[in-house]
Amino acid sequence: MTTVDTTHALITVLVIAVVNALLRFLPDLVFSGKRKTPHFLLVLGEVLPHAVMGMLIVYCLRNVSVVTYPYGLPELIACVVTGVLHFWKHNALLSIGCGVALYMVLVQVVF
Repeated sequence: MTTVDTTHALITVLVIAVVNALLRFLPDLVFSGKRKTPHFLLVLGEVLPHAVMGMLIVYCLRNVSVVTYPYGLPELIACVVTGVLHFWKHNALLSIGCGVALYMVLVQVVF
């Protein structure tokens, strides 16, 4: 087992913080009031969040077996509840949190 000394850990955290800040502020610096944001970036801003959520759903459900007990029922129930909550309340934190909590209860207690 390797240990990381304090200097190495601080340098790592500093590099992560600088890169994170740069990635957050770079679009504002590049596309200030003088330059117009390119159309393809506006389209990506609209489409990419939905694509990422779709990929996360596929990733989370990739190992679900529908031919053995419990036949994917906990996953299906949790996904349906998450979707209904999100369309009803439009709150991602609430819908995802309730969906995860329901899934854990279903897996640990019910099935």
